Amino acid sequence: MREDEEPKSIFRDLRVIIFIIALLGSIVFIHPGYNSEDGFTTNLKYGLDLEGGSWLQVKLQGALVQVDADMNMLLKALIEPLITNTIEITGSTATVNVQGQAQTQTITFTTPGTITNSQMDLLGLGEYTISKQNELTQVKLTTSKETLIDSYLGNSLKAEIVPMVTTDGVEYEIRTAVTEQQIEALMNAVGGSIVKNADGSSRYQDRVRAETRDLTKTILSEKMNSLGLKDIPVKTVGDEYILIDFAGIDLATAREIAEKPGKFEIRIQTTGNETKHVLYGENIESVGIVGYNEEDGMWSTPFTLNEAGALALQKAAIETGATSNPMEHNLIMLLDGNEVYSAPLSNSAAQQLETGPIYSWQSSTGSDDEGKSKAQQLQIHLRAGALPVNVEVIGAGHVDAALGTQFKKQSVISGLIALFAVAFVVYRKYHQKEILIPMVGTSVSEVIMILGVASAIGWQLDLPSIAGIIAAIGTGIDHLVIITDEVLYEGKLPPTKVYLSRIAKAFTIILGAAATTVIAMGPLVLMGFGSLKGFAITTIIGVFIGVVIARPVYGKMINEVLKDKSEGQI
Repeated sequence: MREDEEPKSIFRDLRVIIFIIALLGSIVFIHPGYNSEDGFTTNLKYGLDLEGGSWLQVKLQGALVQVDADMNMLLKALIEPLITNTIEITGSTATVNVQGQAQTQTITFTTPGTITNSQMDLLGLGEYTISKQNELTQVKLTTSKETLIDSYLGNSLKAEIVPMVTTDGVEYEIRTAVTEQQIEALMNAVGGSIVKNADGSSRYQDRVRAETRDLTKTILSEKMNSLGLKDIPVKTVGDEYILIDFAGIDLATAREIAEKPGKFEIRIQTTGNETKHVLYGENIESVGIVGYNEEDGMWSTPFTLNEAGALALQKAAIETGATSNPMEHNLIMLLDGNEVYSAPLSNSAAQQLETGPIYSWQSSTGSDDEGKSKAQQLQIHLRAGALPVNVEVIGAGHVDAALGTQFKKQSVISGLIALFAVAFVVYRKYHQKEILIPMVGTSVSEVIMILGVASAIGWQLDLPSIAGIIAAIGTGIDHLVIITDEVLYEGKLPPTKVYLSRIAKAFTIILGAAATTVIAMGPLVLMGFGSLKGFAITTIIGVFIGVVIARPVYGKMINEVLKDKSEGQI
């Protein structure tokens, strides 16, 4: 080196700058601190293993089934109880598609009683015409077997039915707890049965679809957040079960919270105590803040319906007569079948519904403190939305807070022991503190950056996550050893050309090893086997941080250290 040539500072290297920014940013996210009341504090969030608390396993109540039935018997079962009279099928014409399969069927039936347009609209079976034939009322209805089965199962079980066309027929998702025997009995009553497979087994499954499971998980998570319980992990296991960890919450409270959310529904009163379904909570687009209306002196909860919900409410109000006589047709809100709100439409709302849908609503609950409390509770129900299916707690457990604290201390001690053990082995191998300090410092910085990412994304650290951090650090030490061994040449820095060649070779090995680790962890992330998912994600984050940020900086640092040592020996 020429005497007049000033060496370039390591802190001007882009890799080092990125490393320092990432390290400082991680410390900011972790936000370590200390106070006399709480002791050492951070922004890190701890899971059940380290914080103590409770866990619950809940089962989604529902069934998937394929059934068949006689259309005429289905129609009788649907219409005769509504009109309290008998009907006689006088004709039936099927419309077939290009594959020769029946799509819709026009059925003509008569009755000595009276059938009104409102009654047929309430059934929602399809397009129809009503006429008088002598002393009889004649109805010509265009419908399909799937529509009739959907309505029949929904009316009989008082549940939502979601049909789906599959490669081997129509599969009905019944969103309530129902046994195979109950469905078989219902279908036998209308000349049908559960469809069988070729081997004679029943096409009945005690579970719900994956889409329903995921929707339930999302709504449960939102429900927890609406109750002020942030960052509670809600995990799915298969298509039937959901796991919920309540860190820092006792088992009794956890059960109450998990069992409290339920299926939210709005119905409208038709005649007497009879009601008609209007919409589910999924049609509620947004919920406002509970407020006090100075004009009428009432507490109320504002909410907004999406287009489908607004149109459904307008249709139901007109068909039931609520727009012309609102006091006789209450709007009723239910949670798990239990009434949480009931009130008639206001006169202004009834008049507006005659001409168009209403998207923004306010549910008044009263003028006193009790009215305010009811409004706040209704706000929670509305924000939670409707669980597609009810849930049943089938497993529960508790981790004592003291035990969680012990796990936390043991995790820290284990990490420190591992770090000292690594430092000892490295020193024994190289006998050079100039190599030991950068290597251990790089490992510590990786731990800080992993914890910074966890804090930034709100990831809850549990024992598998701690194991993932240790695994990532172990992998990192392997990579640092590879770099050191490739760079060292008879214990000192080799010529520049040789150094560059060897560092390139080292990073080729490191990238291959890192890719293998990520690929190996991939299935655990995708399959999501409970806590193993946390282990896999933490390991992947650690490997990514090491390869992209820490390893290049270590390569630069070891070059500087060995260069200074070589110059000092001249």
